[in-house]
This record gives sequence, structure tokens and C-alpha cells, in this order.
Amino acid sequence: MKVTLVIPTFNEIDGMKAVMPKIKKEWVDQIIVVDGNSTDGTSEYAQSLGYPVVQQKLKGLVNAYQGALDAAIGDIIITFTPDGNSVPELIPPLVEEMKKGYDLVIVSRYLKGAKSYDDDVVTAFGNWMFTAMINVLFGGHYTDTLVGFRAWKKSLFQLDNRYVKMAGFEPLVAIRCAKQKLKVGEIPGDEPKRIGGIRKNRPLINGSYILLLILQEIFCGWHIKK
Repeated sequence: MKVTLVIPTFNEIDGMKAVMPKIKKEWVDQIIVVDGNSTDGTSEYAQSLGYPVVQQKLKGLVNAYQGALDAAIGDIIITFTPDGNSVPELIPPLVEEMKKGYDLVIVSRYLKGAKSYDDDVVTAFGNWMFTAMINVLFGGHYTDTLVGFRAWKKSLFQLDNRYVKMAGFEPLVAIRCAKQKLKVGEIPGDEPKRIGGIRKNRPLINGSYILLLILQEIFCGWHIKK
């Protein structure tokens, strides 16, 4: 089982300098930095550390994942934000959990005492609401469906509807794993405050698309190809 660590970036030079030196290359088989045309030296800094950089052609996090997966050698993908929100030391236990045969393992900010120090009232309520909806409507058992720090089988990345680019891959794969009764796990992990830069997420806009995604998934007969 090979593991690829995917690091999407867009003007995250401060976070990169603080976080990247903490990541040990031997933790995974491949590290790919996907850059969305940064202007602050993010791409150049990643290259100076010896990491391959894929230049993102289209905007958005989903498109960043797609660009990385085209170059990924791993059967398992770990998505990791270099803005300080993801804790590097949790990468090895995440890999170990995936080795137990899981299809998806989430680093939950709300499991067993873990906490998000970057939440505000809107994002905390939104995550709770959408997680509860996914659990009730699709039979999930999640505590955190929106966090980006997670590991998943590469085969799960199949996008076939118009809402995903705004709603995000994270709620989509949570819904579809629940619908298909795939093996899903969580490990607890704090979310520290971001380091520098600006938050890219627009909670109210993204939230409306997550609602549309949930409505679509209630009525569609989508199946993950094993």
C-alpha cells in the first residue's frame, strides 16, 4: 500500500515555512504540493525543499485534488493543509489507521476531547449541522464531515455532479461512504489556528452548496466503484 500526501497551496508562505520542516519524508511514499498560482513565493519555497510542485490549472480545492491525483502513485491519499490547521505529527497514526482496512479515516476536531482553535460561531455550527444531517439522512456515524485533514482510498475520488466544486469533496465522500456502508474511521486531532494568509473558505456560500449536495444525494442512485 503506497501513500501520497497531497498539500494544496495558495499564498501560504508563512504556514509553509512553519509546518513543512515538521513533515518527515519517510512517513509517506510521495509528497505532492499543488499550487494555485501563488504570488508570495509558496511554490518556490516548496521546490527549494525538494518537493514536486503541480501547478493548478483551474481554481478551487477540488481542482487542486484532481491535479494532484493525476500525478499520485499512492493507493491511499492524505490531504493536508499547510496553513497550520493540520498537525504534521498526526500523519503517521493516520497511515496506521488506514492499514487496518479503512476506506476513509478523518482527523476529527470534535472526537474524544479534540478541539478546533480556528472555529468561529458560524463554522462550528455549520459543521455540527451538516454532520448531523449526514448522519441522520445517510446513516453515517461521523463527528466531523467537513475537515480537510483525512486519508482515503484514491478510488473514492469520483466527481459526477455540478455542486461538488462549491460544496467540497469532503461532505461528498462522507455521504457516499455512508450510503455504501464503507469502512470509515476517525481519530481525534486538534485544529490549531491558521498561520498567516487569509481563510479561503466562504462559509455561507459553501454551506448553501452543501445543502444542495445533500438534497441531490437523497434522490440519486450513485454507487462507488469498488
